Formats: sequence, C-alpha cells, structure tokens
Amino acid sequence: MEIKKVGVAGCGLMGGGIVQTCAQSGYQVVTLEANDELLKKGLGALANNLSRAVDKGKLRQADMDAIFSRIHGTTSVEALADCDIVVEAIIEDLELKKRLFSDLDAICPEHTIFASNTSSIPIIEMASATKRAERFVGLHFFNPVPVMKLVEVISTIQSNEETVRRATAFIESLDKKAIQAKDRAGFIVNLLLVPYLLDAIRALEMGLATKEDIDTGMVLGCGYPMGPLTLLDFVGLDTIYSITKILFDEFKDPKYASPPLLKQMVKAGFYGRKSGRGFYDYRSK
Repeated sequence: MEIKKVGVAGCGLMGGGIVQTCAQSGYQVVTLEANDELLKKGLGALANNLSRAVDKGKLRQADMDAIFSRIHGTTSVEALADCDIVVEAIIEDLELKKRLFSDLDAICPEHTIFASNTSSIPIIEMASATKRAERFVGLHFFNPVPVMKLVEVISTIQSNEETVRRATAFIESLDKKAIQAKDRAGFIVNLLLVPYLLDAIRALEMGLATKEDIDTGMVLGCGYPMGPLTLLDFVGLDTIYSITKILFDEFKDPKYASPPLLKQMVKAGFYGRKSGRGFYDYRSK
C-alpha cells in the first residue's frame, strides 16, 4: 500500500528532524510526545528551524506555512492509529520502546509498517513485542535529519522483502540515500565509527596530545569535516556512552568498551553541546 500518512513517536532532536523532513516531502505527519510540555518544546524547535531557513532565504514563508499545516502534534498514542508507517524516535530505553510498539500494534491496521530510529539496539528485540515482526524494520536517520542524506535501512531475520522495499522507497521519497544493513548492533556506521571515537578519547586520556591537536590532526590529516572530540560533543557523550554499552554487550569486544574518561564525563553531566560542556566549553557561545 502507498504510504500517505506518517507517524513519528518522539519530537526531540531526531524525532523533530524526521517530522520536518517528512512534512517537507509532502506527507501528513502525526508526532507523538509523552506530555504537552515536551510536545510544545519539540514543535517550537521545529518552528525555529524553519524560521531560520526563511530568514536565510532558503525557504519561502508560504512553504513554511504549508509544511506546518501538514504536522499534527499529539500526546495520545491512539492518534497514530491510521498511519501507514510509524517511526519511533524516543530515548534509547528498550523496555519503553517495546511498550510503545506493543500499544501501537494493538491499534494500527495490518498494513502499517513499524520502524525504529535506534542507532544501535537490535531491531528484532523491539519487533518481538509485536505480532507484525515481518513488517518491522530499522530506519536509522542521522543528525541533523533535514541535512544528512543517509538513512540505514535495517532488516531482521523476520522482515519480509515487501516491507523492506516499501520502507526503502519511503526513504528515497524523502530525497535520502538508503543503504541496506542486517540487524546487528550498531549496523554499519556506528559499528565502524564508535571504535574510532573511543580511541580518540583513549589518546586524550593517555596524554598523547591535546584535544585541539587530536581534532586538528584528523581534520587536516584525513580530510574529516570535524575532529573526533568535536564530533563526540555534537552527537552527545551520553548518547555515545549508551551505544558503547549496547555494542559491548553484543560483541564483548574491548574496542567497544567505554573509556573511564567518557563514563566520568557522563556522570558529571558533561554531555557536549546540548549541556553546554563536553570536551569543549560552549557556555559562552
């Protein structure tokens, strides 16, 4: 069946970006949040993003108004009952995700595709909470969603070919590049990226070089757009810390183990840009 209406569970950094991208591509979008305060915050951030695009001349005011007219916020899971696809983008808590999908499974029609935006949790663990594991995939978007072109499409051992085809076509309709991955923790990008980021933290821990020189070395020496420690601050140290626990639990490989410095910074509340302080200090900016 053709996908016409999209549900997005979560309207935070990633969820809001997915909502914006889908609405800009012409889809009717229903976004679910846990309470009115979080919903207002998420929609407000989305409005600010679009307003900045209007101010920069990248988007017309009429187009912004049209985009917003296609977005409907809710705090009721029942509002997603008639969606053709539901993309989950809530916090990386497996039990919360399973509970959400179980609730959705009870109210959504048989044709509805379920997808998770998780960056590392095996998809089958969430699919097992539903009776539609064959119509369940991973759709891992990258931050910032409206800008980043890549989406990992993850199929489990139960995902059927038609669901994967429909999900891939949906991603391509958003003007994104879909790559296919099997259902292993970390998928493609994080499986390869996380050890690199953790090695940068270990290099800083052992006093190999300053954070500035580590970042400059990778930018100018390897042509990366930003250094690993800057990237860690951008992604969120708490997010990376959660991913390391999932990857290490899956593979038991020391390269995925969190360095002590990362754990200490997370416990101290140094999450990076979003908290104002990580490897760099953003409080004055």
